Amino acid sequence: MDFDERDYFEELTPMQKVIHFVWDLLKVVVISLMIILPVRYFLIKPFYVKGASMEPSFYDNEYLIINEISYGLKIPFSDGQIVPIGEPNRGDIVVFRYPKDPSQYFIKRIVGLPGEKIEIVDEHIYIYTLEGKKFMIDESAYLPEGLHLGGPKTWELNKNEYYVMGDNREFSLDSRSFGPLNRELIVGKVWLRGWPIWRLTVFPEVDYGITVENN
Repeated sequence: MDFDERDYFEELTPMQKVIHFVWDLLKVVVISLMIILPVRYFLIKPFYVKGASMEPSFYDNEYLIINEISYGLKIPFSDGQIVPIGEPNRGDIVVFRYPKDPSQYFIKRIVGLPGEKIEIVDEHIYIYTLEGKKFMIDESAYLPEGLHLGGPKTWELNKNEYYVMGDNREFSLDSRSFGPLNRELIVGKVWLRGWPIWRLTVFPEVDYGITVENN
């Protein structure tokens, strides 16, 4: 005899129907959590922009998705890293814990990489590489002309240190104030702007087209 689930359900008492419904709902919740939690704690993190330090690239209250797996797998509910995958690159927009107060999250752009010397002079940023090469960063692809950088400033980065700056250079609390950023404080790389919908953007790698010259 064929089994008809509808007939079976109709034969249940009201209490049995309630229990059946709750059990089905519980299964849906458990399966959903099995999918959502690994994505949330291993792959991506939502982030709201606060303030004007990254204008014109990002404005206050914009909603971003942070790719946490770009630089390595992490231990859930902590900043510990299990498996390193890649390293932050120049031009990456990253969310990190503020060095002077790790409970706060900042968003900035990476300008200098570990081992490099950073020099800000005459409203330009110069990079001195470990190989003794020198070049000037051209940021015209994402910054307007005429920004005041402050300075002059010079900083030599140690291993695992990055120099970060806000795109709104005149109104940004960044490495010019609090110094270099340690690698372990970086949460992830900005991958997607999801809100407002008319500014929906997936952010690619920045190609500076750098020409290196001897120092």
